[in-house]
Amino acid sequence: MLQQAFLISLRAYTKGRLFVKCIQAFRFWKGLAAMLSILLLAACAPEKGLDPTFTVETVPQRVPVEPGLIDEASGIADSQTIDGHLWVEEDSGNPPQLNLLSHAGKLIGRLPVPGVVNRDWEDLAIGPGPQVGISYLYVADIGDNSGGNGENYIYRLAEPTSLTAMVSSVDRIAFRYADGPHDAETLLLDPLTRDLWIVTKAVDKARLYQLAYPQNTTAVSTATFKGEVALSLVTSGTISPDGTNIVLKTYVGIAYWRRAAPERLDAVLTTQQPRSLPYLIEPQGEAIGFDKAGNGFFTLSERGSAASVTLNYYKRL
Repeated sequence: MLQQAFLISLRAYTKGRLFVKCIQAFRFWKGLAAMLSILLLAACAPEKGLDPTFTVETVPQRVPVEPGLIDEASGIADSQTIDGHLWVEEDSGNPPQLNLLSHAGKLIGRLPVPGVVNRDWEDLAIGPGPQVGISYLYVADIGDNSGGNGENYIYRLAEPTSLTAMVSSVDRIAFRYADGPHDAETLLLDPLTRDLWIVTKAVDKARLYQLAYPQNTTAVSTATFKGEVALSLVTSGTISPDGTNIVLKTYVGIAYWRRAAPERLDAVLTTQQPRSLPYLIEPQGEAIGFDKAGNGFFTLSERGSAASVTLNYYKRL
């Protein structure tokens, strides 16, 4: 009954920006949110093939981020070219730029992404792309609160080696869903295949879509539906650099899947039951990313009505 009541309330708040206001008042929902997290994740027994030894610190390493500098973090990626730093994007209402944040939580500077707009940037991925040996950033302009986007965009650029390096070109991967618009906040880059995967932000079961490599940068593609994921309100996701560990984040928990190298990502996410990983609930947590060595992952929240937020690092045990 608690789960049903919570979902009914979420549906009412999901329309427009009222849901954001609900999350900003997250303490009010803390008891029910914890119950939902248990129902969705903690009660799930791991399926055969999952690695029961993968876990992270119960209490993350936390460093403060100065308020007013990055208040609407929606995606995070550990830099592969600038050691000890992260790229952070912000969502709608912010300039088309990436923020360079140190692992100590200090804003180093901002990188404009030329020739694009920030309609609603909702996730950020990093990894391989068209040219072997080059690290690429993938900016996901996939948010659609009103359900009216005829097209969505993923911007791909070679990762700069510094803030002063020129961004020479940005590829635009335009796509639509065959079954109509969806609001989404999660982009996954499979480092083994270079396929892109979108997970929708559904109140019920999330839907999984694929943009197979090589992605078209000259025409609008149709993302292929690959099944449902037994999670709701997914806000971000990430895959470890070796492609074996997959996590999806909601406002109240982190779900984990283990993949053997030959397995298709969709087969893992849509047929295997996830395990719950430790998570310290944030004011409005919408960003998660593995570190570049795969030894743990970072999370960063939107500030909302909170006085401040922290950059959190969950180290693998």
